Amino acid sequence: MPTPWTFGFSRSRAAPVQFLLAFPSPTHKFTGAFGKGSAPGERSSITALATAVLHRPPQRQLHHALIPHGRSGRSSVSGVVATVFGATGFLGRYVVNHLGRMGSQVIIPYRCDTYDYMHLRPMGDLGQIIFLEWNARNKDSIRRAVEHSNVVINLVGRDWETKNFDFEDVFVKIPQAIAQVSKEAGVEKLIHISHLNADIKSTSRYLRNKAVGEKEVRNAFPEAIIIKPSDIFGREDRYLNYFANMRCFGGIPLVSLGKKTVKQPVYVVDVSKGIVNAVKEPDARGKTFAFVGPNRYLLFDLVQYVFAMSHRPFLPYPLPRFAYQWIARLFEISPFEPWTTRDKVERVHITDMTLPHLPGLEDLGIQATPLELKAIEVLRRHRTYRWLSSEVDEVKPAKTVNF
Repeated sequence: MPTPWTFGFSRSRAAPVQFLLAFPSPTHKFTGAFGKGSAPGERSSITALATAVLHRPPQRQLHHALIPHGRSGRSSVSGVVATVFGATGFLGRYVVNHLGRMGSQVIIPYRCDTYDYMHLRPMGDLGQIIFLEWNARNKDSIRRAVEHSNVVINLVGRDWETKNFDFEDVFVKIPQAIAQVSKEAGVEKLIHISHLNADIKSTSRYLRNKAVGEKEVRNAFPEAIIIKPSDIFGREDRYLNYFANMRCFGGIPLVSLGKKTVKQPVYVVDVSKGIVNAVKEPDARGKTFAFVGPNRYLLFDLVQYVFAMSHRPFLPYPLPRFAYQWIARLFEISPFEPWTTRDKVERVHITDMTLPHLPGLEDLGIQATPLELKAIEVLRRHRTYRWLSSEVDEVKPAKTVNF
């Protein structure tokens, strides 16, 4: 009697398809197994087996994109098929780049114009970066993006609210939907990016919703990995560039001159490497990580260093919080991207938490990069031509604090 073998295949990076292949044993003739010479009992048993396989409940199949092979690098297969929500943002491009360089297949759901994600296409080997249009409020659209992945990374974020998406939508409802659908789809790892200062009692609406989002993700997907980075700096960031652009106002407005606020910024490459290492770390499931830089600075000293590195005059002046909020309100009503908002004024002047009980970058094998080593990558563009090529060593490092 022929020995039936069942193979699980998938269309190239698409939905798995089952094929039932029945092969005769070496002692049977081909015609005896499948042809006219086969006995009625044999044909009926094959038919019954095929019917049972085709009508059994659908199962999540293991396809070749999940089987690691090769010598590492972008042309190998790491075994990771990752859906990265928010990949077109500041942090997303670094995460996609690291995933692509290790041979992962990356699915990028997008809502933007096609020209806004084209820079991500060459970050992986041919056919390994897949773009998928999605609707953030439609669970079926989310399910289509995650159903063939074993890793889902949520980087969705927004610095300011819009008429279509407020902070509750971005930081609570969308992450909750992603977590629920990922759990239903059998995703192995979900990584959710929050914020170091996320607190339900925070004066910032941004940080309050971040805290609620963490709770909802944990409830929907208990094994989720939650990462809480501090303010992130790097090329094209909205942190060091934000301070450097303050010179357009003839001075640097800071609440209490920034001498009551302590910051501990972290380098974007360290954060992206930490996310990828969390994907590879089997013991990371269900943990919460705090990603921070190696040094803490007073906000005053940090901004002073930004202007020293930019070779621009540093002219700080104290501005009462209510006056700063009123000015920020004027930027909010602008039809263009706001330079600042009332909520950002609050976030900038909140001292970064210290969470020694949580694992950090070191627990994932990453040595945090000091601000002084990488700030020039961000700030060189703010220099005048005279100082464009001046040495970094000429600038005195920012003072650090231990509280």
